[in-house]
Amino acid sequence: MSTAKLVSIPDMPDIANRALSEAQATLDWVGMSNVHQPLKVKDGDQMKDVHANIQVYVNLADPLAKGIHMSRLYLLLDEHAATRPLTASGLKMLLGSVLESHHDLSTNAFVQFEFDHFVRRRALLSDNVGWASYPVMVKGTLIKGEVALELSVEVQYSSTCPCSAALARQLIQEQFKKDFGAAGDVSISDVNDWLGTEEGILATPHSQRSTAKILVRLDTSQDDLPITQLINHVEDALKTPVQSAVKREDEQEFARLNGKNLMFIEDAGRRLKTTLSDDERWRDFWVRIEHHESLHAHDAVGVFTKGEEDGYLPIP
Repeated sequence: MSTAKLVSIPDMPDIANRALSEAQATLDWVGMSNVHQPLKVKDGDQMKDVHANIQVYVNLADPLAKGIHMSRLYLLLDEHAATRPLTASGLKMLLGSVLESHHDLSTNAFVQFEFDHFVRRRALLSDNVGWASYPVMVKGTLIKGEVALELSVEVQYSSTCPCSAALARQLIQEQFKKDFGAAGDVSISDVNDWLGTEEGILATPHSQRSTAKILVRLDTSQDDLPITQLINHVEDALKTPVQSAVKREDEQEFARLNGKNLMFIEDAGRRLKTTLSDDERWRDFWVRIEHHESLHAHDAVGVFTKGEEDGYLPIP
């Protein structure tokens, strides 16, 4: 016979469920941030494990409600991560569940996931392979019955200054005249040897690590999250993404690509705007590009949008 005793749990007060005696101000968003959770993400046709930092909110639309039910939000996030990967369609389902959990208090819902997205990248020429990491944000809002899904990626690339390149070429020309001007005809071998010296190539253009921050609004009819596809389109447009594991031949190829793709901030911006505008999957986009100057102590910045009516504003 069991000797275990039944323990009665006394009724505990739930202050949040008590109605206010008189109407108070409503609030746009109430919820939680910095919720850390492992989950799977469907990136195109691939499934990836990530560690996400999550925000989840509802509005407090009932002026007589003391507050929302925070634990319901957390449990819904946990159930979502445990039972299905993060997809565009799954995010819509989660928004609906979040709102339904507060149907008597709220009319709007918001969920945001942030994580590092790793992609295995081959070197430019050699057989080296390494990891590239990209900060990613996936956000869903359900406001007045309308769902909006957004995807943000951050891509690093190299930008070589066209003005600096022209000035460097001028110095090399002047040095060539100084070294060979009095010689008349010059042999190819002498010029070839001269080009391989530090005295000959006495100036090089400055370049800098640069950042493109891309925010796109997804078509709500799609299921997957085209994270790597968006990253690839950005890198293909810019031509000079930063590298991971390289050998000398890769570094030389990287120098060649920089020389072929000299870019002011305006050049990089126009390349990206053309590429993103040509892709119908992005209902709208907002882009901020930053060239972290090596000549100056400040950055060069460009901001632009698709230009949709009632779309993203070009706010830096």
